[in-house]
Amino acid sequence: MNSQIKVSFIVPAYNEVDNVFPFYETFSKTFADSNLLWELIFIDDGSSDGTRGKLRELTINKPNVLAISFSRNFGKEAAIWAGLNNATGDIIGIIDADLQQDPQDALNMVDALLDNDDCDMVAAFQAHRHEGRLLSFLKRSFYSLMDSMMETPVLKDASDFRVFRRCVADTILSMPEFHRFSKGIFSWVGFNTMPYAYEPLERQHGVSKWSLFKLLQYAFSGIISFSTKPLRAASWLGISLSILSFIYFLVVMVQKTMFSIPIPGYATLICLILLIGGVQLLFLGIAGEYIGRTYIQVKSRPIYIESKRFQSQNIEHKHYQECE
Repeated sequence: MNSQIKVSFIVPAYNEVDNVFPFYETFSKTFADSNLLWELIFIDDGSSDGTRGKLRELTINKPNVLAISFSRNFGKEAAIWAGLNNATGDIIGIIDADLQQDPQDALNMVDALLDNDDCDMVAAFQAHRHEGRLLSFLKRSFYSLMDSMMETPVLKDASDFRVFRRCVADTILSMPEFHRFSKGIFSWVGFNTMPYAYEPLERQHGVSKWSLFKLLQYAFSGIISFSTKPLRAASWLGISLSILSFIYFLVVMVQKTMFSIPIPGYATLICLILLIGGVQLLFLGIAGEYIGRTYIQVKSRPIYIESKRFQSQNIEHKHYQECE
């Protein structure tokens, strides 16, 4: 039965020139005895280190590979979206090109999905984090915050490393929003998801593209993309400050008229102005983020721009007019 099932794995790659061939060799050896039909969809996210050339070489010498190169760096979310648009498998997976996510774990997740008819998706999470305390704390806090803000529960520590059925992919493809946050999208669409614990491997070549600042940006983007609670918080804080201000006004008037206590002067006034002004600017900025995203969305610009496409001889995909 497995011989009739095709699996498409999306492989985002940004400056992974030294990992392209090692990843392919590891993946192909792992899936060789699985009796599954498979294809790899590499997405070159505007790399500047020769990744595009390596992918072209790979498609010339190896089967089952489609490689798409962006015109510039659009980000991992756009790479995932491009992969979904081109995946032809009955089961679709997402895996990084740096070999920290073991293809054997990917095969195990596919097997778990096939063995459980009630399961629509298998999502990997790190059994033990091998990161600094600060980074681990921030990630745990982020997942807790997202879980409290979203309408649907978020699988704790779930990564983009996952496999899912075609019905899940088709549902996600029906959501062409510009500012994408895959962890939130996978949670929002629902479906029965099975957690899978794995241990990330050591990176063989290159360095991680995710700095602490980029991770914080990504987390903030996720919160804005899938919750309006920050706007509600602004409303509640405004009401609370108004009530406290009125109470303070009554206290000052009573002190002045009944007890002849001098009204606090310059320092108190400046502190209150700075506090209230700072809060107003903070929530104006948050509102601006929502407005800005709406502004970008209504422009209907493409999520990514495809520059080049290479494919193995045994791969049949739609024709694309490349830039000369």
